[in-house]
Amino acid sequence: MSSQNGGMDANQYCNGGMARPQEIDLTSRFSEQMAQLCMSPDYSDVTFIVEKQRIPAHRVILAARSEYFRALLYGGMQETKQDEIILRIPQMAFKSLLKYIYSGNIAVNHMKVEQVLDILGLANQYGFADLEMALSNYLRQVLSLSNVCAVLDAARLFELDGLTTVCHSFMDRNASQILQHESFCNLSPDSLSSLLLRDSFFAREVEIFQAVHDWCRFNADSKEDVDIIVGKVRFALMSLDELLTVVRPSGILDPERLLDAIEEKISSKQLPYRGALLPEENIATLKLSSRTIHGEIRSALLDGDTVSYDMEKGYTRHSIGETGDGNGIIVELGKLYIINHIKVLLWDRDTRSYSYYIEVSVNQRSWERIVDHTKYPCRSWQYLYFPAQAVRYIRLVGTHNTMNNVFHVVALEAMFTETTTPLVDGILQPTYNVATVERSATVVEGVSRTRNVLLNGEVKNYDWDSGYTCHQIGEGVILIQLGQAYWIDSMRLLLWDCDNRSYSFYIEVSVDMKEWEVVVDKRTDHLKSWQHFTFLPKVVVYIRIVGTHNTANEMFHCVHFECPSQDPDFLKSEQDVSTPTIGLSPTGASESNDPEGTID
Repeated sequence: MSSQNGGMDANQYCNGGMARPQEIDLTSRFSEQMAQLCMSPDYSDVTFIVEKQRIPAHRVILAARSEYFRALLYGGMQETKQDEIILRIPQMAFKSLLKYIYSGNIAVNHMKVEQVLDILGLANQYGFADLEMALSNYLRQVLSLSNVCAVLDAARLFELDGLTTVCHSFMDRNASQILQHESFCNLSPDSLSSLLLRDSFFAREVEIFQAVHDWCRFNADSKEDVDIIVGKVRFALMSLDELLTVVRPSGILDPERLLDAIEEKISSKQLPYRGALLPEENIATLKLSSRTIHGEIRSALLDGDTVSYDMEKGYTRHSIGETGDGNGIIVELGKLYIINHIKVLLWDRDTRSYSYYIEVSVNQRSWERIVDHTKYPCRSWQYLYFPAQAVRYIRLVGTHNTMNNVFHVVALEAMFTETTTPLVDGILQPTYNVATVERSATVVEGVSRTRNVLLNGEVKNYDWDSGYTCHQIGEGVILIQLGQAYWIDSMRLLLWDCDNRSYSFYIEVSVDMKEWEVVVDKRTDHLKSWQHFTFLPKVVVYIRIVGTHNTANEMFHCVHFECPSQDPDFLKSEQDVSTPTIGLSPTGASESNDPEGTID
């Protein structure tokens, strides 16, 4: 019967109109039947002797599941001709591995971590990569103070980088408890060295020394390892009293090295500080005991409110030009933290710009300048990166305000992030588009129905009346201000292209609105639609697009602008050179209406 007469076609069952199955899956039944052969003498042709127990197995199954067993049982080795093979491995772990080989399953929920580690060792030895990864993922979920040292040793021994990273992070967060735990003395020299080298293994150095001293006494048989481990302790971070009353009586450090540590402590300007590490988490917050200790209206800076601020409230401030060591706005973090990223929201309810610098310190005596934007106008959200380091105090000092002599800051955040942006001479060199509202850019001059339509990323919904920014040829310009100074080496723009007209123009850049440099000159060309340009890298704050000709009328119309260029072909060619990534954060910018411009 044809389908037109209500019959079923060839892709349907005759009974009930159900679709014909594409495959038959009886994997679970197959697994159950294969599992019945595990450690069964039926059809067995090889016996393993493990811890004096005889365990039957089947050569062909083992060889099919493991290259190691294939080589052992069929590769011409001595064991190839043997009916009985002695293995010097943990019996329980081997039986569990056999269950996995025969069935594809292994139950670890009720095992001790030590047993799981034994299985992990066999999976690594016999080349079961999937099982090795599955056990590694399981161990990540069950880490505790009592097992993390053993897990770290295994992870490093089997070169499981992901599991090693998780162990290190766990130990970073629980450093003081780890140092006091009895399992600490069982750490291998390699694992302990890796831990002591971490800036983020954060505890009082005297606590670290005392735990290391206990480890050295427990492992006294290996003097070479003891000397190496002691050398990883940062004695210069300890107080003089601790060096003289704790380290010296221990006898573990000879007098010459003790004097060297004291001299380093007294004379060094940059000690190798440790700090707590909370990746991707803002640590400049009240819940982590951070506080603003200098500046006016201190409570506003760390309250987390980046919306409810105006001319009268919602910001912290200081007078520009004040002198003394305590000048500016100072934030004290709850403790020493390792950070490499600071975000600052400058007050942005009008068109003003600020210049500033940021310094950090561990003790308020020695300060290091990590951001210097004293030469550049900056507005709204500031995205700042610098080499990771331990920080307790952050000092933000305003040096200029285009409106008055007061520096206003709405919010400050600090964190450690993996998604950083390269720096050149302290200025960011991004590969992502920074000419966006999210990145605090704004259109200072230009006519449009909606403010910042040029920077909103919309490249499809534009017509004769909206969706573009324009200026009168011969009189105006389109002027864009970036949120902060960036190294820029490319730009892309979309010229209005709803008909066949073409444009001529040039583009200039500046850092101060005083000196301009032409980076794109198309005054003698007639261009349409998308345009991509590259040039030598320059520090840029302002971009001025100047139309010089339109074949249809006396207006210059631009739909979209971006820098650096996000042209797909350009990004592909640059991918092998640099591929930094970064996430966007909330913006303090808001849209408002500008005078409209229409196409004649």
